[in-house]
Amino acid sequence: MTDSPMPCVITDLTVAYHDRIVLEHANVNLPEGEVMAILGPNGAGKSTLIKSALGLVPPLGGKTEFFGKPLDQVRNRVGYMPQSAEVDWDFPTTVADVVNMGTYGKLGWLRRAGAKQRQLVAEAMEIVGITDLADRQISQLSGGQKQRTFMARILAQNPDLYIMDEPFAGVDAASEKAIVRALEKLREDGKTILIVHHDLSTVKEFCTWVTLLNAGKVVATGPLETAFTPHLVHRAYGFDDADLMTGEGSK
Repeated sequence: MTDSPMPCVITDLTVAYHDRIVLEHANVNLPEGEVMAILGPNGAGKSTLIKSALGLVPPLGGKTEFFGKPLDQVRNRVGYMPQSAEVDWDFPTTVADVVNMGTYGKLGWLRRAGAKQRQLVAEAMEIVGITDLADRQISQLSGGQKQRTFMARILAQNPDLYIMDEPFAGVDAASEKAIVRALEKLREDGKTILIVHHDLSTVKEFCTWVTLLNAGKVVATGPLETAFTPHLVHRAYGFDDADLMTGEGSK
């Protein structure tokens, strides 16, 4: 670890939809090299937290800094994988084209992809097992293949901070394994990851930190050993501690 600014610092973030507060005075710090799961029941404000941090949803108050600066000054260092439902999958383009979009930020508008970018795209598709789908139209993909395509896109971007919104939603077993494999590789490479997640039983497999939300408020945030205890999970979800061990409470 260094003395450089943290990859993500969310300070006093408050968000409202119309007249309803959905996120209230949220404070979250994500140190370099950690994998943080954003956890909580439906409607807790998980996706709102990251969307507001990224400027996709305007906050009522508070601020977010990435690597000590506003997002617009370090945008190339931050990658975002949205929920699958937010993407227009009928758009006429191929898997390879979507993955290649991950390199655009570093290329700029007037430069064509060179050998380095093509290699990044090829490696990203190989990691998640979609090389054979390169020429397929995205409208023809299954749910798991869609998620793997967007995982490959963010891998090709090669940012310093990866922000992912429910990457495991609606995936089959093979796609889940491919995404976990990609996350493990990123962790081994020392990348920093912020991931909205829903399956409590798998958190310890690839995450090192967690933030627990309930009704738009941060219940706990920090390393697994202090923030992912049965007592705190109970406070966030309201189910028995034993459910944490079986994963029943995450359904």
